[in-house]
Amino acid sequence: MKTGGADSFWGGIVKSMGLVFGDIGTSPIYTLTVIFALTRPTVDNILGILSLVFWTLTILVSAEYAWLAMNLGRKGEGGTIVLKEILVRLLKPGRKIAFVGFLSFLGVSLLLGDGVITPAISILSAVEGMVLIPGLENLSQGTLILIAAIIAVVLFIFQFLGTDKVAVAFGPIMVVWFISLTLSGLVSIATHPELIKAISPWYAVKFFRDNGFSAFFVLSEVILCATGGEALYADMGHLGRRPIIHAWYFTFCALIINYFGQGAYLLSHGTGKNLLFGMILWEAPVLYIPFLILTILATIIASQAMISGVFSIVYQGITTRIMPLMKVDYTSSHLKSQIYIGSVNWLMMCLVIFIMLIFRRSENLAAAYGLAVTGTMTITGIMMVMIYSRTNKKWKVPFAVVVTLADIVFLLACTNKIPHGGYWSIILAAIPFTTIIIWTRGQRALYRALKPLDIDTFLFSYEQIYAKGKNIPGTGLFFTREWNIVPPYVVHCFIRSNIIYERNVFISVIRSDEPFGLKSQLKMGIGPGLDAFEVRAGYMEVVDIEKLLKKHDIHEKVIFYGVEDIATGNPAWRIFSVIKRLTPNFVQFNKLPASKLQGVVTRVEM
Repeated sequence: MKTGGADSFWGGIVKSMGLVFGDIGTSPIYTLTVIFALTRPTVDNILGILSLVFWTLTILVSAEYAWLAMNLGRKGEGGTIVLKEILVRLLKPGRKIAFVGFLSFLGVSLLLGDGVITPAISILSAVEGMVLIPGLENLSQGTLILIAAIIAVVLFIFQFLGTDKVAVAFGPIMVVWFISLTLSGLVSIATHPELIKAISPWYAVKFFRDNGFSAFFVLSEVILCATGGEALYADMGHLGRRPIIHAWYFTFCALIINYFGQGAYLLSHGTGKNLLFGMILWEAPVLYIPFLILTILATIIASQAMISGVFSIVYQGITTRIMPLMKVDYTSSHLKSQIYIGSVNWLMMCLVIFIMLIFRRSENLAAAYGLAVTGTMTITGIMMVMIYSRTNKKWKVPFAVVVTLADIVFLLACTNKIPHGGYWSIILAAIPFTTIIIWTRGQRALYRALKPLDIDTFLFSYEQIYAKGKNIPGTGLFFTREWNIVPPYVVHCFIRSNIIYERNVFISVIRSDEPFGLKSQLKMGIGPGLDAFEVRAGYMEVVDIEKLLKKHDIHEKVIFYGVEDIATGNPAWRIFSVIKRLTPNFVQFNKLPASKLQGVVTRVEM
């Protein structure tokens, strides 16, 4: 369906605001409030902080993501896994590839950990604005946490419906949100227009000169203004590069104007419970409750975008075999990005509520927030430097190095958050990281322990048994990782148990390092009555195996697959064995007909 140039231009911007900029767009709710809870609101300090906010958004979001990272895509897809796949092609096998793999695992884990803290801080900070409504001043923090938890529970309960239908409303709501931020900022700036000079980096330098080493640790709070910036690149596959960059121009202006407006309000009124809410209440008391409702809607949209992003990252992890298989539901018939992973959804919901109960206040949560984001940005920076230094765009390397050094400075500043709750970022990221390490190493160790046969050795025995003519009528399917490598369960079926059909087909599904693309090929006559069916699919591709089989006129009577019964004394492999038992196997993941499935157990010593 084609749309006019103007429609697609503005339509893309509106959709981007709804799906990409929710997280960074809701940062003004808490960023300056948290910073000035620790920093005296003098004129010089306000100018210095505003300058730092301006240049943080310019360097870490505009330069790193909008300019450098978004030029590194694979078929329109972005993210840490995409950077890894690009680098794997550019590097020779060796330690560097292992290092890149480690970086990508760490980057994915940090993003997943961040996916828990973002909804918690966004929703809680919005709900806390209720205490400024006349008559609700005495609401206890426990009541606010309960309201925030109910909103979170409702949000997670409705995830199974998919965001396809409600996504159309996200964009317009976020457009209204950014217009509100802009207008409220402009009204406030009019009282102190001299603050505009904070755009000059001199005031950031002066802030460091005046405050010494303590100014360095203020960076750990300043980074809150850029949280969600990584979504520009991670969500590139949903909407494309151009609409996101165009939308960022408007978003950047709205954010800067609002931050400067909050600075002007601070200069006139001093610190309060919340600078943004205080500024709105001062400017237009009548509009405060509608603005609060809009704020809660914006934080729900920000949380929704993060949850959808987590589903997408986990799906990439599953299909690239760095994560265990999980039950995936596809909630849209035409948008591949619209998926629902129930186990991830409910785990996230429990963790979000747990984090709210642990930290209780949004300013306490801010103490844990930022470590994962700066870690992700640093990893992205390092991988960009490695990529640009190996391509024909070497002139971008100095810019990538400068951006990466800025990331490292922010990361080091955020280390002071570790004793004050930042350790939760590490704990939350450690869960997926440990799972990825155990799963990837366990898969390799299991493959070695299984000792598969090469096709030529297998055919020597197979042909003798098939020639006896005592074969079962019909077609039997056998899943293998690759058609020319025969797993032990197939050897057990054919050679030890003489389970041979008139037509036997080895099926292998191979994921490529491209995000999309689907090719299937039937190789006939590998042996008498033996064919191979190979499917090559991109790691974001949804594969309907049944449909592909019918397309190649394969009508199976029974489908065999291997089940490993792992015996081990190694604690890590025991965990691997438990994960393997609790998660779906390959055929369950691909939703093949249960009535035709036949699992064959192989006992393996690891």
